[in-house]
Amino acid sequence: MNARELMDLCPVVPVVVLEEPEQAVPLARALVAGGLPAIELTLRTPAALEAIKRIAAEVPAAVVGAGTITTPDQARAAAGAGARFLVSPGCTDLLREAMTGSGLPFLPGVATASEALALLEHGVTAMKFFPAKAAGGAAYLRALGGPLPQVRFCPTGGITPETAADYLALPNVGCVGGTWLTPPELVRAGDWDRIEHLARQAAALRS
Repeated sequence: MNARELMDLCPVVPVVVLEEPEQAVPLARALVAGGLPAIELTLRTPAALEAIKRIAAEVPAAVVGAGTITTPDQARAAAGAGARFLVSPGCTDLLREAMTGSGLPFLPGVATASEALALLEHGVTAMKFFPAKAAGGAAYLRALGGPLPQVRFCPTGGITPETAADYLALPNVGCVGGTWLTPPELVRAGDWDRIEHLARQAAALRS
């Protein structure tokens, strides 16, 4: 699987923050059951790497990735934990080299045309657009499609169930990242049925 194929797995990639590793497996099962196999688990908590390990080992239908990759060490640790893709909020030469060296598909973050051009110089054509809403939203991505038709984006940041379809309608958007699928109150309560329902609604955005 390459990064562009990753975007085809589902219209919305859940962007997940977990406080407890025990939440990982039931959460992943709920998202997969709802039709969203690609899951970005952010490295924002001490539980993240262990959560990735558990999902990789116990939920084979899930394609679990690691997000908020900001250092080469994090890229290596995520790959070692069993992550199947990497996502970063921005990108430097060192970080790009580390993610490339991991052998995993990755979505490096960009917010401007110049940042996208810098990655194109290294053959990268699949990117995360972040922070999507603050950086100009769907209108900005539509404008980028003219001069950069070869780039496919996964916009993330400030996207809601109401605005996701606007992004997905763009020819240069492969999928969107969404935090609304796993609100902290539902995760803490273990309301996996509700999370599965939200996943089903998101999966239907491409139907």
